[in-house]
Amino acid sequence: MSFFQNWDSDRIQAVRTDRKIKTRNEKVAVYGSERNREMMEDTFMEKYTYASLKERIKAEYRIYLLAFLFILIADSIGQIKIPLGPGNFILFPIFYALILGVLAGPQVTKIMKKKEVKAASKLVIVAICPFIAKLGINAGASLETVLSAGPALILQEFGNLGTILLAMPLALLLGLKREAIGATHSINRETNLALITDMYGSDSPEARGSLSIYIVGGMVGTIYFGFMVSVIAMLNIFHPYALGMASGVGAGIMMASATASLTEIYPAMADKISALASASETISGIDGIYMAIFIGIPLCNFLYRKLEPKFAKLRHEKSVQTEK
Repeated sequence: MSFFQNWDSDRIQAVRTDRKIKTRNEKVAVYGSERNREMMEDTFMEKYTYASLKERIKAEYRIYLLAFLFILIADSIGQIKIPLGPGNFILFPIFYALILGVLAGPQVTKIMKKKEVKAASKLVIVAICPFIAKLGINAGASLETVLSAGPALILQEFGNLGTILLAMPLALLLGLKREAIGATHSINRETNLALITDMYGSDSPEARGSLSIYIVGGMVGTIYFGFMVSVIAMLNIFHPYALGMASGVGAGIMMASATASLTEIYPAMADKISALASASETISGIDGIYMAIFIGIPLCNFLYRKLEPKFAKLRHEKSVQTEK
């Protein structure tokens, strides 16, 4: 990159916008050499900056078409309920869409190239922005529900933070570094992924950790939630209403999976369970983001600083903090 730092703005603009340079002499005049041209093009493509919307669509149209096709296929399949004991496994459309995306990748069918996979990762935050706006609108419309819910629903968010104490040491034991902060700070749904991306950047290890849990959660989280709530309900330890409240963790599809199992087990209480789960989901969507900002992420950073050198020593690795 040191070569390109000496380029003037006119040359850089030429690389970005002039697609009509045909002859070798013209290329050498603008770029200095054909090799420099290739290096500069690769640099700008890596950052995925384009001179116009038309140029972006031309470069990334396959991503949009495949995404739309996967949405149509997943939505046409719909939910699949698999009875399991007193509850249900529920497969949601996001599960099929993620599987299709994996199969289309360069490691499997090679329909998508590595360059397109990197470009698609930059579009994640753009794609979930409408959903985040919808959450805000719903939260405002449900303000009365939030205020009347009482301290139990509001304070349960602290229970979600407790998982950090278990997840962070486990992530470090498995060899994660800064990725562990993004992966363990929350349940990592849309709002949390957007928060981490905004705080650390889309190419950061923290964002990679958050995105990994987002994908894994979408694929197996709904199945796990439906199974887990069925097992806990059969133990008769907690009241059904408490299980309904606990289902609203800030992830709509996981809440739906858990609630569907609970209403099958307790059909006489179905309405109350659904109402409590919805109220809990709404509150988790509102205060969960603030819990992550002011408590969850600082706690993860604190634990990472304290535990990472110890686990690095345990794994016979050099500590990242020692290297710095």
